[in-house]
Amino acid sequence: MLHASKITERTQHFLDLEEQYGAHNYHPLPVVLSRGEGVFLWDVDGKRYYDFLSGYSAVNQGHCHPTIIRALIEQAQKLTLTSRAFHSDLLGEYAAFITDFFGYDKVLPMNTGVEAVETALKLCRRWGYAVKGIPENQAKIIVCANNFHGRTLNVISFSTDPSSRTDFGPFMPGYEVIPYNNLPALEKALQDKNVAGFLVEPIQGEAGVMVPDDGYLSKARQYCEDADVLFIADEIQTGLARTGKMLCCDHENVRPDILILGKALSGGTLPVAAVLADDEIMLTIKPGEHGSTYGGNPLACKVAIAALTVLKEENMVENAAAMGELLRQELKALQSPHISTVRGKGLLNAIVIQHTHPEAAWDLCLALKENGLLAKPTHGDKIRFAPPLLITAAQIREAVQIIAKSLETL
Repeated sequence: MLHASKITERTQHFLDLEEQYGAHNYHPLPVVLSRGEGVFLWDVDGKRYYDFLSGYSAVNQGHCHPTIIRALIEQAQKLTLTSRAFHSDLLGEYAAFITDFFGYDKVLPMNTGVEAVETALKLCRRWGYAVKGIPENQAKIIVCANNFHGRTLNVISFSTDPSSRTDFGPFMPGYEVIPYNNLPALEKALQDKNVAGFLVEPIQGEAGVMVPDDGYLSKARQYCEDADVLFIADEIQTGLARTGKMLCCDHENVRPDILILGKALSGGTLPVAAVLADDEIMLTIKPGEHGSTYGGNPLACKVAIAALTVLKEENMVENAAAMGELLRQELKALQSPHISTVRGKGLLNAIVIQHTHPEAAWDLCLALKENGLLAKPTHGDKIRFAPPLLITAAQIREAVQIIAKSLETL
C-alpha cells in the first residue's frame, strides 16, 4: 500500500506555511497548485495533473476559461463593487439574463453557495407565513438525511454528519429530516400543515454521488404541489451542465419553486451564487429584510453572464452527458476487484472502493496524484470523479489508464 507520497522541498515549504498559520479545518491532499488551464492543473514543481474534482464542480467550464477571464479583467478595470445602496449598470442586465436563462420572474444574488441556501430557507419561511398562512414561528422545512448544504450554524442544524454537528450546538429548530430517495417518508412528512418547503439535492454529491431512483424528483415535486409546499432544489453542485442537463432537475422535467445556484456560476473565478423564484415567492421579502454587501456586485454580474454563455455556446451540457457515459463505461470495463460500485450522471461520478484497509480510498488518491490525476475521497470509501466539462474522449481514456495503474497499488 502507498502511504507516503513523494513531497519535494518546495512543496513542503508551502505545506508548512499553511500548517503553521492557517486554521486546521481541511485535510487536503499533499499537493500545492500554482496554475490551471482547461482540464489540467500544475503544481509548484511544474508537474501536470488531470483535475477530477473541478473545485467541487465550481470549475465546470475548465480552469481559467479565456472568455470568462476576459470578462473578469475588463470589468475589474471599470467597476467592481457599489454595494446595493446604489444601482449598477450590470445588475439589471444580469438579472434579466439569468431569469430568462432559467425561466423565473426574479433573482436574488448572493456570493457563496451556503448564503444562497440560507436565502432560500428564509424566503421559504417568509412565503409560509405571508402566503400559505402558517401560524407565526411554526413553519417547518423538510430535508434529507446525509444532505450537504453548507456549514453555517443554521444549515448544520439539519445535517446528519457528526463532523459537521459535534460541539456546535444548540441548533436551529424548524427542520424535519427524512431519508433521501424515500417517497413514502416524504408523503408522511407533508401531512403536517405547517410544512413550508422541501429542500433537496437532485443528487447528493458530498454523500458520495447518491443518485435517486428515476421518478423520485418528479414525484416529490408533485407531492409538494399537492400539499401546497415549496420544492427547493439545491443545484449548487449538480446544476450548470454538470450532470448532462443544464439543471439536474431537467432530467425529470422538474421546475423547482426555488432554485439555488452557485459554484460554476462564475466558472471558478470568484464567489457568485443565486436564488431564483417567481414573484409570488420572491416579493414576500421587502427592502431591508435581506441582503449582502457583495451580492450582485458588477464584477460578479459580468462574470456570471460570461460563465453561463460559455456553458451554452460550447455545448458543455451535451459533452458532459457523452463523456460521463464514456467515463462510467471505461471504469466498469476495468473490472477492478477494488471498485465495488461505479455511479453517477453526466460528469458527476463516484466509485466506491472495496478493500480491507480503512484508508484505501485515501491511499488510492495519493497514488492517483503520483500518476498525474487529482481526486479526493468523501465519507471514507468513496471517490468523486468530476472533471471539467470540456474534457475530450481521448483525455477520458488517458485518465482511466491513470486510474487503472493507480489501482494496482492497492
